[in-house]
Amino acid sequence: MEFNFRDAKQATGLNHSQARDLDKLDFHFNASLTTVNIAKIIHLQDENKTGKPFSIADYKLLYHNAFILNRFIEAFGIKPKALKSQINFKELLYFGLKAA
Repeated sequence: MEFNFRDAKQATGLNHSQARDLDKLDFHFNASLTTVNIAKIIHLQDENKTGKPFSIADYKLLYHNAFILNRFIEAFGIKPKALKSQINFKELLYFGLKAA
């Protein structure tokens, strides 16, 4: 339980709400903690990561890289199927992730 709150504080902005209304605070806390739990579920379902440690920062960076790459593909009018099948695409997608 302690690790969920640590991950939520470090990576999903648990402490960054400026709301005063209890309903808004409740929504913010639930969204932050749910994001951590979804990332852990994705990690547990990945057969390649069985036995490897969970890092919320890795998943945050992975989805950020995927978003940026898709924005470049759209902006430059590149055919996504041709690019995504190349080895270099996976290299860029996993750029910056820890090897742990």
